[in-house]
Parts: sequence; structure tokens; C-alpha cells
Amino acid sequence: MFTGIIEHVGHIEAINELDGGREFTINSAVSAHLEIDDSICINGVCQTVVKKTDHDFTVQAVEETLRKTTFGNLEIGQVVNLERSLSLNQLLDGHIVQGHVDTTGSVGDIHKEGTDYLISIRYPADFAHLLVGRGSVSVDGISLTVARLTDEIFTVAIIPYTFRHTNVKTLKAGDSVNLEFDILGKYVARHLELGRG
Repeated sequence: MFTGIIEHVGHIEAINELDGGREFTINSAVSAHLEIDDSICINGVCQTVVKKTDHDFTVQAVEETLRKTTFGNLEIGQVVNLERSLSLNQLLDGHIVQGHVDTTGSVGDIHKEGTDYLISIRYPADFAHLLVGRGSVSVDGISLTVARLTDEIFTVAIIPYTFRHTNVKTLKAGDSVNLEFDILGKYVARHLELGRG
């Protein structure tokens, strides 16, 4: 489990094809604090550390992950958001993020408003019932608040700190991002779907 508060960014150092998946090696200062078999959230996707040095670590993504997330499009040199799993003595500063991506979205307008940035993201309309105004959403692993909402587009406001310390500063219109909707909303939606509301 994660909080959506990004600790570090990393750079994709190497990509190797595997039978039924792909291996990613990521260079980041967080590597010195990882152990083999640790969970780590990479752009909102929960992965397991399979190798590490003090400077980089390696994860292996299966075909399902490559299809369902933006992992299938990652390139060498690309900046990724990183968060280690939540510990019991840690503050839950963001919201509960599982690292289980629901779908991908497409970045639309990026507009600077004062010191903040407003970013609109187009998402599949099938997921509209899982978003609410001022509710939480994870975008590439970042816990964000929905500022504006329609059936196919939501807008988030990015504060300067988040802009500087995550991969948001590298985003441009048309880029794909990983989306995970609030787990509490998903449970409520499932409860109502089963007619128990």
C-alpha cells in the first residue's frame, strides 16, 4: 500500500525483454534504501524489486502490466515517480493508493495559473462513476485532488513543489498517464452495483 506522496524520481537506465514481460532498471537515490523483494510504486504501478545496487534497482513487469499501464511505452532516460510502500509508523499524507492501475488517461491542456499548474486529463467514460469533485485520484502515482470534472475529463491543480519534485514537469499534451481511482469509491460503486445500497 502507498500514499501517493512521491519520495523520489528516477530515470529508466535499461530495458530488457523477457519471455512474457519486460525488465526495467531504474537509477535513483532511493535504491540505497531498498531490499530485494520490497514493493515499490513506479508511476503508480506496484512492482517488486528483484535486483539492486546502491545506485539502481530492477523490477520485472508481466505482459498484463505492459498492456494495462504506460509501462509498455517506457523508454530509456524517461523520468518516473517513485514511492516505497507505506509503513505503520508513517503519516498517511495523501490517500490510500494500492499501485493497481485501473486505466490510463491522456494529458490534455496544461495551463499555468498563478504559481499552480492546471492539468486536464481525458479518461474513459466507463470510469466516470469513480470520480467526484474534490475527491482523490492517483495520476502516475501522485495523490491529487479533482478540481474540475466532466464525464470524460478531470482537471487537477499541481502546486509548485509537486511540479518540481515529480515527473509532472516532463508531461506534455497527448502523453499517457496511469490512473488509479480511490479504493473507497470503488467499494461503494461495487456495493451499489450489487443492489445492496
